[in-house]
Amino acid sequence: MPGRRARVLITDDAVVVRRLVSDVLDAVPTIDVVGTAPNGRIALQKIPQLAPDIVILDVEMPDMDGIQTLTAIREEHPDLPVVMFSTLTERGASITLEALMRGANDYVTKPANVGSVAEAMERVRAELVPRIHALCGVQEASAAPPARTSPLDARRIRRGALGADAPAATPAAAPPARPAAGGPAPRVDLVVIGVSTGGPNALAAMIPALPADLPVPVLVVQHMPPMFTRLLAERLDAHTPLQVAEAAGGEHLAAGRCWIAPGDRHLEVAADPAGGLRLVTHDGPRENSCRPAVDVLFRSAAATVGRHVLGVVMTGMGHDGLRGSDDLVGAGARVIAQDEATSVVWGMPGAVVEAGLAETVLPLDQIAGAIARRVAAGRVVGAAGGRS
Repeated sequence: MPGRRARVLITDDAVVVRRLVSDVLDAVPTIDVVGTAPNGRIALQKIPQLAPDIVILDVEMPDMDGIQTLTAIREEHPDLPVVMFSTLTERGASITLEALMRGANDYVTKPANVGSVAEAMERVRAELVPRIHALCGVQEASAAPPARTSPLDARRIRRGALGADAPAATPAAAPPARPAAGGPAPRVDLVVIGVSTGGPNALAAMIPALPADLPVPVLVVQHMPPMFTRLLAERLDAHTPLQVAEAAGGEHLAAGRCWIAPGDRHLEVAADPAGGLRLVTHDGPRENSCRPAVDVLFRSAAATVGRHVLGVVMTGMGHDGLRGSDDLVGAGARVIAQDEATSVVWGMPGAVVEAGLAETVLPLDQIAGAIARRVAAGRVVGAAGGRS
């Protein structure tokens, strides 16, 4: 929203961190740091006084840690966006993922192994500022409106549905709008899913609703760094009839299996010389400032499987997946987009819808059913797949 300034409350037990984040945000014309707090208990006292639009919340703090503070915020201020500030460690990733499942809106990892304070500040700025803008519905100063973005107003942010997203960048020019294919839908042999901000909760709701005997493989790109994607896959696997794992590369695609792209690695599907399809992971250049990138997966699926792919673009900031969806539709495949009402940020699915590439736009709770119906068409369900 032009002219609005996002009011931010920073909560971290380290005074150095509070100062660094404050200095970064104070330099942004569209953001006001209205206060800081050294622990969750003080943050809870300050929220009614300062009326922030968003809270930056440290994961690990004495007295009242991030999970406890988040739980209290959700009880007292259910619509207040919260971004967790996490260390890039196994413990930090585990706690952060738990926070996301409990209603945190997003997270940013603290700079590690950087050469200078200036570099640390730039890292925080690149990752944190776009999230604040998107979650608070604030337009970046001096930036032209993107091709399609509809960030929800702060009071419309939906409770408990957020994940991680790569730093925003100026999007490349959108592909020409390509009308979605008409006529009978082709048989589906592969489902590919792209998701970002809001992803962990969206996937936790959607993937377990897929049938155990789904007769095709499912591939997912969720914007997350290493460790986070493995922990996400493990969590989904524990609550899902499908077998879910982080992709390592080289796996042969099989029915009833779901692979999550590994953090900081692109995921592609390729024809195997011995027959069938296999997964490829690599550290090629970032696309849309992302690695893994949805466009990379969708493009490879269009080239390898063609019209027999079903693409799904879910909640997320930015435009990753737009060009890949254009590739899918160009190959004769179909794309489902999550609707705005159930998306935390309607950047990714909104871009696909605006470009005329989505055949269907559905709320989150209807996507799994739509996938199952599309996959079941033209084949005998139950012939393959499912957990052994």
